[in-house]
Amino acid sequence: MSAVARLLARRPARLRILSASGQLGYGIPAEAFAEGVRRGPDFIGADMGSVDPGPAFLGSGEIATSPQATRRDLALVLQAARAIDVPLIIGTAGTAGAAPHLETTLALLREIACEHGLRFRMASIRADLPRERVRRALAAGELRALGAHLPVTDADLDACTHLVGQMGCEPFERALALEPDVIVAGRACDTAIFASIPKRLGFNMAHVMHLSKIIECTSVCCEPGGRDAMLADLDHEGFVIESMNPNRRATPLSVAAHSLYEQADPTRFTEPDGTLYVTGARYEAVDARRTRVSSATWEPAAQTTLKVEGAARVGHRAVLLCATVDPGFIRRIEQTLAEVEAITRSMVEGAYRLYPRLYGLDAARLSPRGEVGTPREVFVLVEVIADEAALALAAAKTFKQYFLHHGFPGRQCTGGNVAFPFTPPELAAGEAWRFAVYHVMPAPDAPALFPVTVEGVGG
Repeated sequence: MSAVARLLARRPARLRILSASGQLGYGIPAEAFAEGVRRGPDFIGADMGSVDPGPAFLGSGEIATSPQATRRDLALVLQAARAIDVPLIIGTAGTAGAAPHLETTLALLREIACEHGLRFRMASIRADLPRERVRRALAAGELRALGAHLPVTDADLDACTHLVGQMGCEPFERALALEPDVIVAGRACDTAIFASIPKRLGFNMAHVMHLSKIIECTSVCCEPGGRDAMLADLDHEGFVIESMNPNRRATPLSVAAHSLYEQADPTRFTEPDGTLYVTGARYEAVDARRTRVSSATWEPAAQTTLKVEGAARVGHRAVLLCATVDPGFIRRIEQTLAEVEAITRSMVEGAYRLYPRLYGLDAARLSPRGEVGTPREVFVLVEVIADEAALALAAAKTFKQYFLHHGFPGRQCTGGNVAFPFTPPELAAGEAWRFAVYHVMPAPDAPALFPVTVEGVGG
């Protein structure tokens, strides 16, 4: 009998859930994780991705984390789950959760299993959306930009290398029905990783989703915040959370404050499965390190909606990095940037975009600008994007030289206006990507969009 089948058959009245990592691949603090495993969790969950690293990884199909650290973290959670024979659930495989990310993650898990002689059933859930399905939503006017205004066209959809939908609990529940030991999902809501098993077991969905929203980030909700494993004890009246690092305290204030994390409205959180309302939630100290949470409310969705993410290539990027402490140069730096850009374009022909960014210029100023005085130093980052990597780098190099020696009134030294942190100060930064699609769409056909397969691993 598989780990999932055993847990679902047991139907515990209390459920102990271990959150191993807020994002696998950046290093799991091993001591805290080991303590969580010693506590005997009913299952282990871990998020592996996010949009936080930006569109580059969704576009390129690459994983944001180092191969060595990724393999270490996967080995840690897989070996632990198999040692105590509990389900392991991983969401948003390989940073962005598209097909190449999922395949890379599955391949690593197979290699680890072979290396350590592990045998188990592994379910995988794909999150790649058919382009024509998203095109139909666009034609029907059903794509709604999430957050900022982001127009999208058929050409934008065609330009996306990968299009993924962010799944909720339903695909995980179909995976659970196949009775695996391990579930690995493509792009997924963080909450679904932890909510699917307790939902299947019939726990109160308000408690389930509130718990999931908090522990998916591990000990971020503690004082002081951290990335250590987090344990949640769920019953039918609420849940208690505790960091597995004894130096982290989950206090009523720190846990309640987590509602502000990545939310425009801290009183409610909308997921594909429904909306969680925490206005009336109670946060009560169990002791100095643990908090009990209850009394949130849950409203199931009348219609399933999905966040759709797609990344399109915009060219190759080069960057110039430098800093200045010359007060005269700083006072007219924006004018100098414009003048040097004009010189650069007269010297380097071709189509490229140039984006100067100034860090620290307004750090000591009030609005309107100029009331306080000139800041002591300014860091300058100049980004150049072109279709060809060589052109982007050529423009950055030329810009650097003229920016370094550009004349200005009151200049006292011709040796240079800026300092460089290293050499060369111009770096080829690879391909540049943008979110061409970052929208929500209704999806009554959501179950058909996330196929689930299962395989035997090891043996």
